[in-house]
Amino acid sequence: MSDRAQGRRAGARPAPRSEAPAGAFQDPHRFLAKSHTLEAAIGRQVRALRRKLDMTVTELAGQAGLSSGMLSKIENGLTSPSLATLKGLAAALNVPFTALFHKFEEQHSATFVKAGQGLKIERRGTRNGHQYQLLGHSLGKSIAVEPYLITLTHESEVFPVFQHEGLEFLYILEGRLTYRHGGDAYPMAPGDSLFFDAEVPHGPEALESLPIRFLSVICYPRAAD
Repeated sequence: MSDRAQGRRAGARPAPRSEAPAGAFQDPHRFLAKSHTLEAAIGRQVRALRRKLDMTVTELAGQAGLSSGMLSKIENGLTSPSLATLKGLAAALNVPFTALFHKFEEQHSATFVKAGQGLKIERRGTRNGHQYQLLGHSLGKSIAVEPYLITLTHESEVFPVFQHEGLEFLYILEGRLTYRHGGDAYPMAPGDSLFFDAEVPHGPEALESLPIRFLSVICYPRAAD
């Protein structure tokens, strides 16, 4: 009789499965927090610069005097590279040494606005019954983003026509209106959206069901200092 069979007849129980080591199932937010470390920021920047030059991992590693495996670890934020390694990478990428820290030093911000507390903005065409609330704005970026909550409460015979740089996105929350963009008019109701080139004249043409509330997100290139 085999040893396995003797074990079964003797009532031997199979060896218990080993338990997963503590911390094997990590909170995903822990990973997200780690992604903002200096090592991760350097890795993202090295990868972005390498891809911009259309270089493979092997090519960059060879020029920087590294193994492909080490470069892969650096790009994934899994190791802390020495100053000598960073200088070699900067030289191979033909960028200043400080360029590798750009993403880490970049300003990251968040804007929280409680209901009804958006900053009231005076825009061309603002008047009684037309309220613009700025809900936030981007900082330190080459692209400016401005989200507005717009409320129209009183019908008027004259509507503002806007024309500016960038792109704009509208999303209707309440009410109905007809919105004009250049030669086209769009009847819009809650849940409808419109995305368009903001350099073309645009604005509400007819207010059909008041009050009207909609989100407007404007994106445009920020002027250089």
